[in-house]
Amino acid sequence: MKPLCRFLIFLSLFALVESSCSSEEHVLVSKAFKSVSGFNAYSWFQTNCSQAHITRIVLPSQNLTGTISWGYLRNMSNLQVFDLSRNSLQGHVPSWFWSTSSLLEINLSGNRFGGSIIFHSSKPTTQNTSFSISSIRTLNLSHNRFTNSIQLSAFQNLKILDLSNNNLRTLPSGLQNLSKLQHLDLSCCNLQSDVKPVSSLHSLRYLDLSNNTFTGNFPFDFPQLATLEFLNISYNNFTSSTSLTKFIKFGKSAFIHAGNNFTYDSTAAKTTNSSKNSAQSTHKKQQKRKSKTLIAAASSAGSAVVLILLSIWVLRIVIRKRKQRAKRSKWAISMPVPHGMNEVTSRVEKSGPFAFETESGSTWVADLKEPSSAAVVMFEKPLMNLTFKDLIVATSYFGKDSLLAEGRCGPVYRAVLPGDLHVAIKVLEHARDVDPDDSVATFVDLSRLKHPNLLPLSGYCIAGKEKLVLYEYMANGDLGRWLHELPTGDTNVEDWTGDTWEIQNGAVDDGSPEKMGWLTRHRIAVGIARGLAYLHHARSKPVVHGHFVTSNILLADDFEPRISDFGLRHGRNSNGGTEADVYCFGAALMELLTGKESTAEKVAAARKAVREGQGVRVLDERLLLGGDSVVSEMVETLRVAFLCTAEHSWKRPTMQQVLGLLKDIRPHQQQLVTS
Repeated sequence: MKPLCRFLIFLSLFALVESSCSSEEHVLVSKAFKSVSGFNAYSWFQTNCSQAHITRIVLPSQNLTGTISWGYLRNMSNLQVFDLSRNSLQGHVPSWFWSTSSLLEINLSGNRFGGSIIFHSSKPTTQNTSFSISSIRTLNLSHNRFTNSIQLSAFQNLKILDLSNNNLRTLPSGLQNLSKLQHLDLSCCNLQSDVKPVSSLHSLRYLDLSNNTFTGNFPFDFPQLATLEFLNISYNNFTSSTSLTKFIKFGKSAFIHAGNNFTYDSTAAKTTNSSKNSAQSTHKKQQKRKSKTLIAAASSAGSAVVLILLSIWVLRIVIRKRKQRAKRSKWAISMPVPHGMNEVTSRVEKSGPFAFETESGSTWVADLKEPSSAAVVMFEKPLMNLTFKDLIVATSYFGKDSLLAEGRCGPVYRAVLPGDLHVAIKVLEHARDVDPDDSVATFVDLSRLKHPNLLPLSGYCIAGKEKLVLYEYMANGDLGRWLHELPTGDTNVEDWTGDTWEIQNGAVDDGSPEKMGWLTRHRIAVGIARGLAYLHHARSKPVVHGHFVTSNILLADDFEPRISDFGLRHGRNSNGGTEADVYCFGAALMELLTGKESTAEKVAAARKAVREGQGVRVLDERLLLGGDSVVSEMVETLRVAFLCTAEHSWKRPTMQQVLGLLKDIRPHQQQLVTS
């Protein structure tokens, strides 16, 4: 009896401990995201298990794909914040979701959601109340697929509403009830409506109606403009009945192609010019005084010095005037992100050059008159009518939220183009001075390289001097990111229970996730070698990658590696460039085996360990629980990396030889499957 009692006590204590992290709400979340790729239920569970009730589901920019099982979220009565922004989720959002009584903030922007937005109260109505009121204060559904079934009458607590970049076509009904609304963005929604219903929104501070086909009279059909801090009604069919001079605070960019009679009062303009001329006159007087001082000081040094100083002074004036003329010729479209979500402001030049700022503060410039003047060529879909303007819209004006990475070649952006094309757009900063015809010939040639382990060019765009190339978007990201986000610390099997590195095809589950990790890494190594061998040996002239690193090795859904960015740095080359690629492959292989970034010091340390017969000491500790046979296989693979990174290029093997060596190393578990 005593052993039984001890067992029952242990079982009850275990259940008590587990109950704190196994609430019904946590189970519901796990079930709701069961079909969502990229959602790590185990990690999310551990992070949020301290909450008695789940009030926040916040998963922005997590590379989530698939559909949500919304029904499991129906009984989560404490949920206040729901943020799934900047992922690739799809499907219809059920109408009951908007009626969740506890919700305060919803951000589903940057996905592929659709459906109706209608508030259905779950509470019975009374004689005094015909309907309940939604508690939602912030609703951001921008860059999705919502259509015209939008009823906002019950959303009377809304302060921020962003429906931009959806195909709404008609104005949402019930706008006049949103008396607390301060921020409204309906830009790029294909709206063909009268703007009059918007005029009742007296609390607005931010209003963006740009890039639609709105009609109405400006300013009489608009809310009080005196209280607005931001306004953009460009690219519509409004009619103006007044001069825009009194609305100069919004800038000219707010009224570009806004409709008919959008002009500035010439009298006011003269007054403005008069004040400018007065300032310029004062400035000239100051310049004259400075010049006299300079001449007086220079006269003592001789006439030659005087001439030099005068030349410098004249040159500075000329440069200053040119800059002033350039500034006056630019009309900028300002696209600030909603207040309270992100304070970053992107600027796009309407009348070239178009300037785009990256995370690091650097700027790349597309110097062309109109964004629609630069065509986007898609190799697989040549009849698609896309332009640089479509890229601007799809990347939110090449905003920082769309920025995936900043590589050596230039920034990379994520975008969903018309036709549901999910692409990555790379700006080739090093190719600005390359002749456009030569660039096109290179792009076309590279697009013909087809192999399962290559990520070929999907298309290109030449905008001024900038060359942009388009690839298929890979949701799993690059090898470097996945490799260094593997579980760290002790090689505990529990840390691997939800790990996406488990091999999915042809593996025997013997309870050793670490061994399956080695199987996956070996399969990735062979796939990379295949792709690089194809580039080097499939044609009469080899295609040199030129910048072969783990960040340029992307992973498909089944973790099959696909090499990107090939042939763009040096083009096709046969004068020894392949040996550099072989070295870089060896460094990437070391990174795959050691789990550490392949710096020059790390490569030297791994080579030293191999020479001393101690290769096992530099292997990733997370792979060392598979037994002696697995360790020997990894050490043998490390020797291949040693050969590839030989100091003298003539000592390095070809990629065909490397592929043969790697294929001969058959991981132990794979032998069990095939034998």
